[in-house]
Amino acid sequence: MDIYNNHVSGILIIKKISQTTHRVVMTSDFGNKLIDFEIADQDFKLNYVLPDLDKKLVINFLKNDFQRLLKREYPVAESFEDDNSKIYLSKIDNQSFYLFYNKNNSLLKKVVYTKNNKEKIDFTFDAKKHIFADSIDLQHKDFNINIKLFQITDTE
Repeated sequence: MDIYNNHVSGILIIKKISQTTHRVVMTSDFGNKLIDFEIADQDFKLNYVLPDLDKKLVINFLKNDFQRLLKREYPVAESFEDDNSKIYLSKIDNQSFYLFYNKNNSLLKKVVYTKNNKEKIDFTFDAKKHIFADSIDLQHKDFNINIKLFQITDTE
């Protein structure tokens, strides 16, 4: 995670604890807990945050990013196509989500979040299966924040 030229790395654990709620825990490379929260579409419960990260701005970014990342349902308002993708537009309040599906394998490859017709965040996925991403890249367009998530794999 790169936040305004500060780099933080570690392990991210996301566990589905109910139909609508996930628990998200970030630890350092050495296993120290950085932040622990439970999140759903409309709910957020902070269980723990490292004092250095206990800033409203940081917590709000993580809350909003993970609510969007873990969103399960997107009501489709319109659909489009380009050479490589099937694109679905979902509108919720004054927010829009453009979902890009690869035409060859039908896998989600990108979600572009916009607010008031302005691009805010790109979520880019690299996946081989529709249920699990090998990597996820969250790129904020109006803030210098980038989060890259990679699946831990067995190297044997």
